[in-house]
Amino acid sequence: MNQSYYKQYYQIEREHWWFIVRNQIIINHLKQTLPNQRPLKVLNVGVATGHLSELLEVFGNVKSVEYDPECYAFTKANVLIDLIQGSILELPFADDTYDLVCAFDVIEHVEEHQLAVDEMKRVCKPQGLVCVTVPSFMFLWNRHDEVNHHVRRYTMPVLEGLFKKSGSIVFSSYFNFWLFFPIAFFRLLSKLLPLHRQKIEDAGSDFTVMNGPFFQNIFGRIFKTEDRLIQKKIKLFVGVSALLTWQKTK
Repeated sequence: MNQSYYKQYYQIEREHWWFIVRNQIIINHLKQTLPNQRPLKVLNVGVATGHLSELLEVFGNVKSVEYDPECYAFTKANVLIDLIQGSILELPFADDTYDLVCAFDVIEHVEEHQLAVDEMKRVCKPQGLVCVTVPSFMFLWNRHDEVNHHVRRYTMPVLEGLFKKSGSIVFSSYFNFWLFFPIAFFRLLSKLLPLHRQKIEDAGSDFTVMNGPFFQNIFGRIFKTEDRLIQKKIKLFVGVSALLTWQKTK
């Protein structure tokens, strides 16, 4: 990927309605779920251009990890976060190091997703939390997944199955519920019709299509209503994405 890809993704991650609301849901969920003591030691893995690492600093000291060397170089040069290059499959940290370990839309990129989850569990302190988000439902697979180098999408039973050992699931739910059906229709339609295909360098197929003031105002407001539902620990039965938080007991 060239530098223009990361510049575009940097902007999308901070201005697109989907990222804005997703990040709000994540941060508010963690505010409700984490213990009150501060500062916490936080690890964020697969940070891309680093905006969620910036937001996670409200909880304490954040260490960020990015695998892709070009993305790492761009973020290191442009974002003021504590960033190292590394792999979620072999995290360069001792056991029981972090109070909170995060991987937001990351494990769908790796073949060995159980190993990735086990590594996050390993570096998490006893009574600490692991929080992940993933894209959901393989029938929603489209060019957006190909552009973003996904290996799979998840159902909740599959995601929960990765977290069975050494702890308990604190909360799990689908999200992006209200827009699930129009997005599903759009994605299924895109498979049937010879729609214009974007360049592989575009920083996320669906993000570049569903952008602009109309989508920001309408879709952003609709999606934002789910923040309160997640805060109330209401489990949504379907959605474009899934959220899971797990607590380590030993």
